[in-house]
Amino acid sequence: MKYLSILTLVPLVGALVVAFVPRSKPQLAKQLALLVSLVALGVAVATWLAFKTGPGTPRLQLQESFTWIPAWGAKFSFGVDGIALVMIALIALLVPLVILSSWHDAERSQRSVPAYFALLLALEGMMIGNFVATDVLMFYLFFELMLVPMYFLIGSFGSDVQPKQRQYAAVKFFLYSLVGGLFMLAAVIGLWVLGAKGGQHTFDWQTLTSAEFTTTAQRWLFLGFFLAFAIKAPFFPFHTWLPDAGGAAPAGAAALLVGVMDKVGTFGILRYCLPLFPEASRWFAPWAIALSLVGIIYAALLAVGQNDLKRLVSYTSIAHFGFIGIGIFAFTIQAGSGSVLYMLNHGLATGLLFLVVGMFVARRGSTMIGDFGGAGKLLPVLAGVFFIAGMASLALPGLAPFVSEFLVLIGTFTVNKTVAVIATVGIILAAAYVLWMVQRTTQGTLNDKLRDLEPMKKDLSLREGVVVAPLIALLLVLGFYPKPVLDVINPAVQATLNGVVSPERSDPAPATTVEAGK
Repeated sequence: MKYLSILTLVPLVGALVVAFVPRSKPQLAKQLALLVSLVALGVAVATWLAFKTGPGTPRLQLQESFTWIPAWGAKFSFGVDGIALVMIALIALLVPLVILSSWHDAERSQRSVPAYFALLLALEGMMIGNFVATDVLMFYLFFELMLVPMYFLIGSFGSDVQPKQRQYAAVKFFLYSLVGGLFMLAAVIGLWVLGAKGGQHTFDWQTLTSAEFTTTAQRWLFLGFFLAFAIKAPFFPFHTWLPDAGGAAPAGAAALLVGVMDKVGTFGILRYCLPLFPEASRWFAPWAIALSLVGIIYAALLAVGQNDLKRLVSYTSIAHFGFIGIGIFAFTIQAGSGSVLYMLNHGLATGLLFLVVGMFVARRGSTMIGDFGGAGKLLPVLAGVFFIAGMASLALPGLAPFVSEFLVLIGTFTVNKTVAVIATVGIILAAAYVLWMVQRTTQGTLNDKLRDLEPMKKDLSLREGVVVAPLIALLLVLGFYPKPVLDVINPAVQATLNGVVSPERSDPAPATTVEAGK
């Protein structure tokens, strides 16, 4: 069965169908969008079950290939490894939850409901395309095309409080990503030219991993890909577009933007930068780790001072991406697996946090923390969910992000104690900004203005409960038993690192000294 092509096409075809629903039938558009997203979720589950784990299984599985441009050696090629599989599962889970959470968003803003949900489905298909593509040119096209639906989601359906700010954020997001894409395009062309064997040019990822490049060529090609991925991720200092975009986007779109779309950047580093340019990866690693460390501390400090809920959550994500970056460039299996698991867990935790923030904003009509205060007295259940989402964001033990953060730190500590120790400062700052956010929003004296707002008297609804329950359940289950996911991730991480460092270097034992009698 052609799992991957079906998985990519279902939401794209669904987006076309929903887009042509008359604007006068918003309920039909929503129902169709939810149905399409559930079908995609079903195909994703079947894909997960068809994926094999264990000794002797190939890295790329469920491969498909269709001729596209023979003269260029370009094909529609699909395949997944464990890293891509977990991200596809995250997308397939989040999109129906986002659709349910956004059920009244477009109507509330008096904009086209079919257009809004069609854009969500189009974004889903294009994000999946990034993770299943094994043709470099095909990956680049999906990388660029997914900007279009997100641009309109931010610019046309974003915050009504500051329409000029919404449009500014959409343009800034698009321009930053487009510039990064231009760097990648130059590197893709260079890869096609320099990676030719016997006069045969190709964009096939597996073929290019065995190509030989000079040291200078590797470093320039690595830089072209890395800049595009660092902007998308985003890493410091390429991060400035995210707080604006995350703050202006609808809550559901922001959950997909930060929870999944940005992971294309870190996935790209793992899939393209490390296997294709191993020498350059080693050479640039200290710089990448330095940028990640600065991002952890800098973004956390900025998050503490935010008064806008969505901008605050966006800044926390920049700090989290710093941990993912450290784990990738530590070049150990523990840290690398922790990074990939962090990509999944961050999507669950931040997705939940953005969706809950959206529920608060829909009731209050404001994203400003100062406009809440004591909201937990009126909305105790919703406040409890907000607290759980916050605790997941700061990686509280027992919740899934703790496992990934612990793996990143312990895997980094074995090779660079200084980096691991500095990174732990980010954990302390995370506790500060999350607890401060929760305290100012739901605790303390009740804001008198909230008493007279009718929406503030309606606690978590059944629809909202269906949205948050799966995310909370997964955060708890993976917090105590992450083995099923790690069994899928570890072989792909091992294969990625084998081309960069020796097996002994990829998973060293901690260097400790124990004195006798102590």
